[in-house]
Amino acid sequence: MSPVVPSTVALDRQRKLWGRDAGLSRTPREAFRRAALVVRRWSPEWRDSVLYSVSACFAGVTALIAGIPLYRQWGEMAVGTYAAAGVFMAVIAWRAGKAAVAEVHPDPLGGPAGRPRRWQVARFGACIVVLAGACIVPLTMEVIWRSEGDAAAHVQPEVLVVERAGVLADSGKDPYRLIDKNGHIVLHQNQIPEYELYYPYLPGMVLFGFSSGSKVEARLTDARIQFLVFTVIISVIALSRLRPPTDARFRALQVLTVLPTAALPLATGGDDMPVVALMLLGLVALQRRRPLIAGLALGAASSLKFTAWPLAVLAIWVALDQQQRRAIGRYLVGLLVVICPVVLPVALSNPSAFIDNVIRFPLGLAGVASPAVSPLPGHLFVSAFPAAHRVYVVILVVVGLALLARHLIRRPPVGAAGVARLAGWVMLFAILLAPATRVGYLLYPINLFVWSWMLGWAADPAVPRDKTGAHGPELGVDRIEPQPVL
Repeated sequence: MSPVVPSTVALDRQRKLWGRDAGLSRTPREAFRRAALVVRRWSPEWRDSVLYSVSACFAGVTALIAGIPLYRQWGEMAVGTYAAAGVFMAVIAWRAGKAAVAEVHPDPLGGPAGRPRRWQVARFGACIVVLAGACIVPLTMEVIWRSEGDAAAHVQPEVLVVERAGVLADSGKDPYRLIDKNGHIVLHQNQIPEYELYYPYLPGMVLFGFSSGSKVEARLTDARIQFLVFTVIISVIALSRLRPPTDARFRALQVLTVLPTAALPLATGGDDMPVVALMLLGLVALQRRRPLIAGLALGAASSLKFTAWPLAVLAIWVALDQQQRRAIGRYLVGLLVVICPVVLPVALSNPSAFIDNVIRFPLGLAGVASPAVSPLPGHLFVSAFPAAHRVYVVILVVVGLALLARHLIRRPPVGAAGVARLAGWVMLFAILLAPATRVGYLLYPINLFVWSWMLGWAADPAVPRDKTGAHGPELGVDRIEPQPVL
């Protein structure tokens, strides 16, 4: 069968993607392009093997040098599963290569599309085993150890904060209740660390802590169980709505459930994972031209944490219906119908406490050090120049918003893939430059970049099918066209 030769239009798109608009110098751009071409020639099974092997290395390093004992415990339990999965998929890849089908069509994402079903079953089987060994088993053990011993040693502080807020809300009390007559947080407590007295999340997050106040077995009320179940269900629903099935969709599922980007936070904390899953659901709805559903999904995410707000705001630029007409009104209705009744009543009932909890404390302006203090550039700067903390935050916000506004005017995002990519860059720079942040927040830009790539290959319902029933290219989205099969 003759190889697929890129058309002139395809080559123009590829030059644009790797050209000046990519914002890379020539040497790094060429190196990255060559690396991408090499990886694209690997079979899906080989790429699975590499991903699991790299994850095993990460888990091993975490088990040896992580400063948090909880992370070291996860690494010790997960490294064997990742290593076994890497070896297993390497064997599968070798056997699949030997038993390659003679007559196949090239798959633009790497590997032939007509591979035998048994190799696909092997891939999904390995994924399920890794989910169990690197996520569910460590989570189960940490929950058991927490119930039998020192709770603080087997759970991240954010889980305890969410559970306490859920208990308060379930009893009809304000989760932002620790205030004095001036409306500021009361910090004089004996048994709870000062930073755990703050509830830095939006009111919707208390839903995951409601069960802590019930009479159910204590091990079953751990908020991490709710985080895991919710994340898996929402992720599967979102990915099932994309068509046609591609290897990109499987990659997104791996990053969101089984690789260390998800398995580590789900087993130890996990409060960011429901937010990420809802963000994915919102992007899929935008891709399928369902602005109302996109607004509802991103509104739900935005009622949990402020980390969803950059994507929720940027999505306004790509809210379209199936006739490719602007549907900003429908999107905003879906967004506000969730945010307003969830956030506004709580915020307006005690605005001073709300601002102290969800704005001043995360920005490091509340006078209490946050545990989110990874040695990233922003934190290193304010640590070296503490007197410039407030000025630095103001300058960072003003300059960041100005640069973002300039970009939106000159090069607004196009399509769900475009807005995911832009939101990924916004969150990456925000995480690196924020005065109080942690490395774990990088799961947001990582997922957004993966989704951008995946959505660039997904079918667009606004594009009519051709005579073969296949969709045409997605309109307005830069896409890497199939390369010649060598």
